[in-house]
Order: sequence, then C-alpha cells, then structure tokens
Amino acid sequence: MDKQIKPKNKKTKKMLLISIPLVLLLSITFMNLTRKKQVNLKKESLAIKEVIKADFEDTALFNSMVEPKTTVLVNVIQGGSISEIFVESGQMIKKGAPLLRVYNPNAELNYLTQETAIIEQINNLRNIRVSIKNQQLNLKQQLLSIENDFKNAQRQYKLDTTLYSKGVVAKNNFLKTSQEFTFQKERSNVIKKSVGEERKSRDVQLSRINSSIANMEKSLALLRKNKENFIVKAPVDGFLSSFHPILGESYTQGQSVGKMDVLNGYKLVAKVDQFYISKLEKGIKGTVSIGKHKNSNITLAKIYPEVVNGRFTVELKFDNDSLQNNLKRGMSLKSKLFLSTSNKKTLLIAKGQFYSSTNGKWIFVLNSNNKAVKRKITIGRENSFYYEVLSGLKEGDKVITSNYDGFETVEQVNIK
Repeated sequence: MDKQIKPKNKKTKKMLLISIPLVLLLSITFMNLTRKKQVNLKKESLAIKEVIKADFEDTALFNSMVEPKTTVLVNVIQGGSISEIFVESGQMIKKGAPLLRVYNPNAELNYLTQETAIIEQINNLRNIRVSIKNQQLNLKQQLLSIENDFKNAQRQYKLDTTLYSKGVVAKNNFLKTSQEFTFQKERSNVIKKSVGEERKSRDVQLSRINSSIANMEKSLALLRKNKENFIVKAPVDGFLSSFHPILGESYTQGQSVGKMDVLNGYKLVAKVDQFYISKLEKGIKGTVSIGKHKNSNITLAKIYPEVVNGRFTVELKFDNDSLQNNLKRGMSLKSKLFLSTSNKKTLLIAKGQFYSSTNGKWIFVLNSNNKAVKRKITIGRENSFYYEVLSGLKEGDKVITSNYDGFETVEQVNIK
C-alpha cells in the first residue's frame, strides 16, 4: 500500500524566506555598530610628535611693544580750525614752544566783549573809590574846622572866666561865652562820633571795592592769558609724536592733537591671551630679548583686566635702565614671564591644533601597525611650546597633534 506524502507547510517556508535576509541584515548592522569607525590618512598630512620627559618651563611668551615711560597728550584748549602749523611730528620740542595756532572768530569776539565789560566795571569801581575818598577828605576838613571852633570857644571861655572873677567882664558876656563853649564841646563830641562811625563804614566799603577790583584784575589777566590758548604750546620737554594736524581742520575743545614722549626711559606694553589672566600678577619677573644675544630683566608692573577680542593689556618695566640705549618707540620685542620659579621633569606634548578640537581630553596614539587609536588623556599646565601630560601617555609614545576637526566620532586612524 502506497504511503501518502503530506505537502510541506507553505507558511513555514514563507517565514524561512523572510527570516534569512533579516538575520543577514541584523548581522551586518551589528558588525557595523561594533566595529571601530576608521579613517585613512596620508602620513605627510599629519603632524606626529613624540611624548618626551623634560623640564617644564612654566612661562608666558608674547610680543611686547616699546613705549616711553611717560607720555603727555597735547590737547587743543580752545576749539577752532587750524590756521598755522609751526612744527612737524618727530622733532624734539622744548616746553612752551608753539606748535600750532587755532582760529575761532566767535571765541575771539567773546573774549573782547568780556574784556571790555571787565575794564568798564573796574573803572566804575575806581570812580566810586575816588568819590568815597573825596567824601572822607571833606569830612576830615569839616572835623578840623569844628575842632578849631571848639578850641577857640574853649580859649575864650578860660579867658572870660579869669576876667569875670576879677570883675572885668560883665556877667552877661561871661554867660554867653560859657554857652558858646558848651555848644562847641557837645557839637565836637557828636560830630567826632558820627565821623568815626562813618569812617568805619567807608573803610569797609573801600576794602570791598579794593577786593572787587583785585578780583576783576585777576579775571582780566586770566582772560588775556586764555586768549593765548589759540596757540597750542608744548606742555613738557620731549619728543613730539602722532602730530598730524591739517590746515583748516577743525578741533573741539580738549581734543588731542599729538603726544609728547618724555625721554626718561621706556616701558613695554603687550597684549596677552586671556588664558593667562588668572596666572599673571604684579611683580612677576621675566626677560626680554634685545638684539641677537642680549637679554634684559623685566618685571610685570601693571595689569589691565579688561579683555578685548580675547586679549588683555599688561605693562612691563626694565630692571636696568642702562640697557635701554638702543631702544626706540614702536620696536617689537619678544618677552618672557616666569609663572613658576621651580622647574621639574614631566611628560610633555608639543603644542598642536588637536587641542582646539579635544580640549585636551583625548588624543590619537600610534601603535606599531601604523594605526592611531583614540585614547583619553589629562592635560595640566601649558607654555608657549608644550602641554604638560598628567595621565594617559608615557614617554616615547607618538601622537598626532594636527587638526582633529570632524574626527570626534573616529576611533582609529589608518596611516598610509
């Protein structure tokens, strides 16, 4: 008897056909996920450096500009347009030497009006003072006349008293003389008192007038001196720089028209990266290179904490002024400041562009197979040439220090 053969399950066959590609797809995806992301690069396009162990010099290097130790601005005191220029920039100028003349007709008219008004007030006060003195003179003359009348009455009274006692003068005449004497005495006392009080009042008035005249004369002298401000003069002895006025150009009051460099020494001014703003402090020592083989000791004298475009300004002074003979304003010198007085051997990586992409948290380290693998590291201090390595690397390791932009997800670099 023949055995009946049952047909295969069509549903199972269909599932097998679907599951096989799905398993293959999942396998490929898993392999891609677990496989390191790699990139192939040519060796000549990379900067490869070796990790070394050496003394770490904790310094800050930057370019500094030579500037005079003392600079005085030359300002226009009286605004106006330039009518005359007497000197040129780059000359040695003595204090008080005229530099330029400013023309301002409105200001000149105003000065003339004020001067006329002050002179008129002074003349009026002087006339009042003359009048008061004439009145004092008249009072003095009147007082002398009254004093004379009193003395005549007194002398006549004494004479009549003697004659009356001898019976020579009649009683009526004696009484008349006595009355006249009493009148002149009281009159003299009253007028003397009145004149004394009036004299005090007029003395106070004259004192105030004299004080007012003195003040007005000072104002007049100051006004006339201010008229000289139309000529701009050198405020100090020194070297005139940044002086470039143009005939007819207008300047406002107080506007700077140049600089006077006092030749009493030089200083250095530098723009420093904001990275060092917390590391620098006043008094830090350093050196500056003057010429090919000359170094001069310097000291950080002033820090301006305002940061502009990622930089802040510092001033440095020379420890020895005798080394400044060959310096000139505007020279650029390489300066070095020592952030630490003690050096110690440590692992160092040469500076490179990798730091801007990794912030010093990882780096590609080469192995013997011309492959570079990502490795976590810890960076400490830095100077102008090296980063200090605190962990993740050892002496002799070779690392890629060139730019890592776009390599954030790359785990391995294959070097061709």
